[in-house]
Amino acid sequence: MPSTTHHPVLLQEALALLAPRPGGRYIDATLGGGGHAEAILEASSPDGQLLGLDADPRAIQRVRERLARFGPRAILVHANFRELEAVARTHGFEDVDGILFDLGVSSFHLDEAEQGFSFRHEGPLDMRLDPTSGPTAADIVNTLDEEELADILYRYGEERRSRRIARALVANRPITTTTQLAEIVVRAIGRRPGTRIHPATRTFQALRIYVNDELGALEAALPQAVNLLKPGGILVVITFHSLEDRIVKHFLRQESRDCICPPNTPICTCGHKAQLAILHRKGITPSPDEIARNPRSRSARLRAARKL
Repeated sequence: MPSTTHHPVLLQEALALLAPRPGGRYIDATLGGGGHAEAILEASSPDGQLLGLDADPRAIQRVRERLARFGPRAILVHANFRELEAVARTHGFEDVDGILFDLGVSSFHLDEAEQGFSFRHEGPLDMRLDPTSGPTAADIVNTLDEEELADILYRYGEERRSRRIARALVANRPITTTTQLAEIVVRAIGRRPGTRIHPATRTFQALRIYVNDELGALEAALPQAVNLLKPGGILVVITFHSLEDRIVKHFLRQESRDCICPPNTPICTCGHKAQLAILHRKGITPSPDEIARNPRSRSARLRAARKL
């Protein structure tokens, strides 16, 4: 595999909140390049433990080499975080001190062509985080009808010109490579003067999110994470676009309230009890220095909560 520099986003901010300590037990639900996991293990030396998950088996292989020096303190599992609770309990990670989600794809996915995440490199139109299961992006763009494609692009990419793009996709089937898809989008909607954002950015985002059911997995995983935290344990979630952030913000707000009945309900009937205390109400965004070092961090937002 080509060597790629991986910059863990909001690393110091995440560490300050998680406060890893010797003997602590932590879960990294999205190993990616392993930067956050490595920092947690270093800060929790000599006997802190970490359970790491990733849907991409190549990420597990890569991070296993990076974390080899920590020996049995690092337990790495090929699994989607929608299975978080089952995986954690299988490996004895209950009542943990902290859980981290660093959502989206890693720099490796964007810089390598093999899995088809980048419009800048020609590769197969795949986009599966786990290349061993599920339909590919090519399956989606070549089989769904125009209305279904437009709905995916609008819902998951917030692409206002979704119908025009969907029409072009259907007219140019079969579509098999990333560059072919990107060129079709450019021809369909053109390039906006004065912007460096590629016209296909939202289309690629939408297809990736849909192929991997990323939002559904996030909605399933957040309650599991709360169940696994011990009282005082910290949940940290780093998002990279508004759809993810909206889900996280809503979940944290809901779980920080005792009552979630509709506003007009005169008497509480839900019986809901707050499980979390929100830390940093508006979230944390990267500093100008971090954005300068790593432009891909510019859209990141960190939200965190402590279990009551």
